[in-house]
Amino acid sequence: MAELAGVSVRTLHHYDEIGLMRPSARTSAGYRAYSAVDVERLREVLTYRRLGFGLREIADLVDDPATDTVAHLRRLRGLLLEQRDRAAAMVTAIDTELETRAMGIRTTPEEQLKVLGTQLYDTIGSAYPATRRTEPRIAARVWDALGDARTVLNVGAGTGSYEPTDRDVTAVEPSAVMRAQRPAGAAPCVAAAAESLPFEDRSFDAAMAFSTVHHWQDPIAGLREMRRVARRVVVFTYDASSTGWLQRFWLTRDYLPEFADLLVDWPSLADLTHAIGGRAEPVLIPWDCADGFFEAHWRRPEAYLDEHVRRAVSVWTRVGPEAEQRAVNRLRDDLSSGRWAERNRDLVALDAAELGLRLLVA
Repeated sequence: MAELAGVSVRTLHHYDEIGLMRPSARTSAGYRAYSAVDVERLREVLTYRRLGFGLREIADLVDDPATDTVAHLRRLRGLLLEQRDRAAAMVTAIDTELETRAMGIRTTPEEQLKVLGTQLYDTIGSAYPATRRTEPRIAARVWDALGDARTVLNVGAGTGSYEPTDRDVTAVEPSAVMRAQRPAGAAPCVAAAAESLPFEDRSFDAAMAFSTVHHWQDPIAGLREMRRVARRVVVFTYDASSTGWLQRFWLTRDYLPEFADLLVDWPSLADLTHAIGGRAEPVLIPWDCADGFFEAHWRRPEAYLDEHVRRAVSVWTRVGPEAEQRAVNRLRDDLSSGRWAERNRDLVALDAAELGLRLLVA
């Protein structure tokens, strides 16, 4: 096993001792015996390790009950693509400097740091922070709905978008990957799931959740937990219960019908609002929305051809690479031929679109 995995026997022993990678059985002579399931886990552990994750973070990732083997593979694929892009950008930067030096030009220290230091990583960083920025017009709706709340719990907080800066915020995020991307100075973040919040009843003035409910194993249970720990609840989510909901967005209607499969058994809007005892308000998406969530580029279809834009949206990973590539190829062809423009000519005159996004308030 050590030879196949490219690690030392001592490494495997250490993983066993700390509980990260324990083999399923031992032979009568005491040797470790690895099953097919063990091999899958070891592959995940080693890949995360080679991506630079610490052993404690890896344990959180591979033991996540909400993530199966396929989900791990897709997550790893995305992380490896980001690493590839970073390496490619650094190679380009080095080639540029080699060319300038060949011409007898020496770059300044500032230029050297710009192409090989933090500024480069600001440009080619992970897809989520690069494309999922706070949209101020939607943020204003969320923050207004929080009312006079001073203490706010942000459930499924991700990297911290939409967290109000003028209030005392506590974040909850189960994903170690997302927690690691929270910026310096962000609100303190607790590793927990929405369905089991580690707080006493009415611990907060308000609880908020932004574009995360669809990731929860039990959305209704999570919403009830939010209601338990806070006197006010604000949730930004999606309505898939109205008639013809799949047809209202051209991307799901014409290119990605598999989107419907992702929302099988998704609670109705009535069930979601009932769980918090509140109401639902429609949220229109501005044509120049700064936050690159799934529907954000409804008037900018070329954005969906960008790999970085798609990698920051879970929908594309969840439908799988075959459906994704088919949708992208068809969209590219329709943009080139003018069919997309003809089919969606009415969108050009709209400044905002109603595509099923809802703000639940209680």
